[in-house]
Amino acid sequence: MYRTFVPLDGGTGSGASLCDHMQRSLLSLLTAALWPVLTLSPPARPAAEVATVLVPAQDSNPIVVLETSLGDFRIELFPERAPLSGENFLALVRAGHYDEMFFHRVVNDVVIQAGLLGMDGKPRGLDVEAIRNEARNRLRNRRGAVAMAREGDPHSATTEFFINVKDNRDFDYRSSARREWGYAVFGHVVEGMDVVDRIARIRTRQVGPFPQFPSEPVAIYRAYVVE
Repeated sequence: MYRTFVPLDGGTGSGASLCDHMQRSLLSLLTAALWPVLTLSPPARPAAEVATVLVPAQDSNPIVVLETSLGDFRIELFPERAPLSGENFLALVRAGHYDEMFFHRVVNDVVIQAGLLGMDGKPRGLDVEAIRNEARNRLRNRRGAVAMAREGDPHSATTEFFINVKDNRDFDYRSSARREWGYAVFGHVVEGMDVVDRIARIRTRQVGPFPQFPSEPVAIYRAYVVE
């Protein structure tokens, strides 16, 4: 019942078209009621380490660094191919939205997802305006690709993003039919994919309204743009 998600069947998820708006209000109520349960001990910061480079970054593209409890990784954005998604992500990073936030969803060796749950156990960004789905840019949901999570409505992405841990072809745009829009890729992990892999291997459990919450909480301490 959490607000945005990536269905594993490549569709919009069971019943999503009927309860997208209901999920927003229910999540807020559920999390408010359960936030003491969700308030978990912040993980310790890791020792500095050298992250592995996955893809060479282009000098002209923005780079965002995420400092997490399991190490840091860097995301290169593609503003020419996904201007709405990229600008939305950059604005949220600069506003501190992703600072002190948990990865609230891990689908082992498939995706990791964040952008909703603060380290205080409370949801963020429920009032952020949705952006248009840019999945027709033909950027693929391959391993390391960063994409916008959303509800059943193809144009409902706001603050949540996910990182593909493997090639997820079912998440790519196929047509403008509601169930075939796919998920808009707007960036790619260029350094620290080993960190993403470690997060993706953590076992999960039900925590409040989150059915795939990491049993060992993983925090984003800070996200910032490399200027």
